[in-house]
Amino acid sequence: MTKKKTPAPRDMVLDLLKGKSVLKQDIFQITRDTFVLLKEVVQEIAADLGAAMAKVDERVTIQYRDKGEMACELKVAGDVIIFHMHTNVFRLEQSNSLWRNTYLEEDEMRGYFGVINMYNFLSDSFTYNRGNDLGYLVARLFINKDRHYYMQGKRQLGFLYNDLPGAVLDRDHLKALLWSVIIYVIDFDLLTPPYDAVNQVTVSEMNELNANLQLSTGKRLGFRFQADMDDIL
Repeated sequence: MTKKKTPAPRDMVLDLLKGKSVLKQDIFQITRDTFVLLKEVVQEIAADLGAAMAKVDERVTIQYRDKGEMACELKVAGDVIIFHMHTNVFRLEQSNSLWRNTYLEEDEMRGYFGVINMYNFLSDSFTYNRGNDLGYLVARLFINKDRHYYMQGKRQLGFLYNDLPGAVLDRDHLKALLWSVIIYVIDFDLLTPPYDAVNQVTVSEMNELNANLQLSTGKRLGFRFQADMDDIL
């Protein structure tokens, strides 16, 4: 029997470049196109909500801000949602149950994703430049080479959008999941921190308090976000 010839290192490198590297460039472009669409949809939502609330109570402001090619933000009353596109492409961790789905078993290249992260901050944290305040990753959107997607997130965000084999991301799907993110953020209330977490303040902190508001504030101050009862799925 003739022994199979081992490919030369150069050929192996070229095969990898033609395969994974080209794939990652394709996914990056798809993710970037998706983020451009996301910005358009967020602007539409901001304009719609802003016009509606102006007739109800002008104190409740809705604002969209473009923060560059890879980021934008939506201010909804007392909350800010920051959308950030990661510049890298990731392979789904091997322990993820999605690998047991025939969709990924048929083509493992479908298990590489671009990622858009969605963070929630208090708008006052930016207004008053409170650098110690906490923000939370409330959801992250995964998009593959077929434009199929799923979303990880808290509560309803973790189970409403997990049909990777059947879900192709278009404007309507994107708008639906953005509404879900906004609903979650508005329902995610600011809680009083545990007394023991704030019962001591240094003289320096007190002297700077009026000027810089240095005491940390966050919707779950004193607790790790991952330790909430409604864990990310």
